[in-house]
Amino acid sequence: MLNQIVIAGRLTANPEIITTENNKKRTYITVAVPRSYKNVDGTYDTDFIRCTLWNGIAESTCEYCKKGDVVGVKGRIQTSSYEKDGDKVYTMDVIAEKVSFLSSKKEAD
Repeated sequence: MLNQIVIAGRLTANPEIITTENNKKRTYITVAVPRSYKNVDGTYDTDFIRCTLWNGIAESTCEYCKKGDVVGVKGRIQTSSYEKDGDKVYTMDVIAEKVSFLSSKKEAD
């Protein structure tokens, strides 16, 4: 069995570190990944993929990356569910095992 995902795209926001109750570091990032084909309107749609980063990976990403930077994420898919208004809601996240900093967004002069 294999549960592995690799994505590359731009960060949609500046990552911020969160310290959990048991003193672990965590951050959430959303990576914007354009699709490789055009839709019926002739434009490229974009998928926004939420990723969870823990401890050292979270700290490094918060320190070195900002909105607009291109990152590569290797990780695994994790699913979960919860109840909301009597309905079961299913979620899917990417749990990052490695984040590569591919390029920084160029600053305007």
